[in-house]
Amino acid sequence: MLVTCWSTKGGSGTTVIAALISLHAAQDRNRPVLLIDLCGDLAAVFGCAEASSGLGEWLRSDLAPCSLDRVLEELTPNLSLLCRGHGLLSALRADDLVEWLATDAIVVVDAGVLRPSGEPSDRGSGDDELRWRLAAEADRSVLVTRACYLALRRAVSPPVRPSGVVLVAEAGRALTRSDCERAIGAPVLATVAVDPDIARAVDAGMLRTRVPKGAIRALSRLTEEV
Repeated sequence: MLVTCWSTKGGSGTTVIAALISLHAAQDRNRPVLLIDLCGDLAAVFGCAEASSGLGEWLRSDLAPCSLDRVLEELTPNLSLLCRGHGLLSALRADDLVEWLATDAIVVVDAGVLRPSGEPSDRGSGDDELRWRLAAEADRSVLVTRACYLALRRAVSPPVRPSGVVLVAEAGRALTRSDCERAIGAPVLATVAVDPDIARAVDAGMLRTRVPKGAIRALSRLTEEV
C-alpha cells in the first residue's frame, strides 16, 4: 500500500504528518513499513545522522532496485527510512522505483510541496516530476493543508487530484473543515491539531520515542486498506 503525503504550500506540516502516519502503521508488527523521504528532513525529525547516500544517488545510477535495501535506516523494529540523499532527484528511473515500492509493506512518502507545471522552482524538473508521479501512483494521495486562505487558494487547482485531505488545525482560523472540503473537492480523512508537544519532539529529534498518541490515532484511517 502506497500513501503519498504532499502539500501545495510550504509549512503545511507534510513531513511531520508523514512521520506520524508511518509510526502508527508500524504499530502493526505483522506488516513492515517503509518511509520515503523526498525532502531531506526526516532523518533530523527522527534524530538520525544524515545518510551519506540514498534515493538521489540510486536514481542517478544503474544499480538494481534491490540495492536500495542496503541504504535503509532502521527507525523502529518495524519501520525503515529511505533517506533522500544528495543532489537532484532524477525521474528517469521512476518506473523502477514504483515497481520496487509495490511490495506487501506499507509505504509512506513525504513528497513535500507539489508545484504546478511552469511555476518557478529551485528544484529541477525531474525532481518535481518524481514527486508528481509518486503522488499520482499512490493508493492514497493525501493533501496536507492548514485551514489557511492562501493554502486553499493553491489547493483549488492542485497538480495532482488528492484522494483525501489531512487538515492541520490551528486555533482562531475562520475557515472550517467543511470549507476545506468544498474548496478542494476531496474529503478530510483526518484532523490533527497543532500541538506544542509534537513541535518539541520534532525539535529534539525524538519523535519516535515521544510518540503523540492522540495525533497518530487521528491518522489511523490513512493506512486502512482502500
